[in-house]
Amino acid sequence: MSAPHRLLLVNGPNLNLLGTREPDVYGTATLADVERLATASATDAGYEIRAVQSNHEGVLIDAIHAAREDCVGIVINPGGLTHTSVALRDALTGVGMPFAEVHVSDVYAREAFRHFSYLDDVAAVRVVGKGVEGYAQAVRELIALLSRG
Repeated sequence: MSAPHRLLLVNGPNLNLLGTREPDVYGTATLADVERLATASATDAGYEIRAVQSNHEGVLIDAIHAAREDCVGIVINPGGLTHTSVALRDALTGVGMPFAEVHVSDVYAREAFRHFSYLDDVAAVRVVGKGVEGYAQAVRELIALLSRG
């Protein structure tokens, strides 16, 4: 029996504060809830999730690079790095695997600087403003894309 396929789940800066940070914007679900939700969606399709969260850009980039060894796709909520990090974009495009960009809040209904994403034109899947349920949707859509080959 072959090992299941694996997705890397990446959560960027401040997402460790989910559940307590601005609950009117981000809701009350925690990062642990997000990881359980993504894992359940992946498991239903025969995939595994490896999760990483960091407030440090280099740690996220290193995790993305390491994903080449045992992952077939990435689900990422880059947090504030969405709007600032060319290096994160370069890491995601450099590993050569499809990725899904997720945002809990509707970034287009917020401050103007949040409307720009360095990832939106290279992401295979984008899910914006669906709350933490957006992670499950992103996992399902990315797995569907991977299944089509």
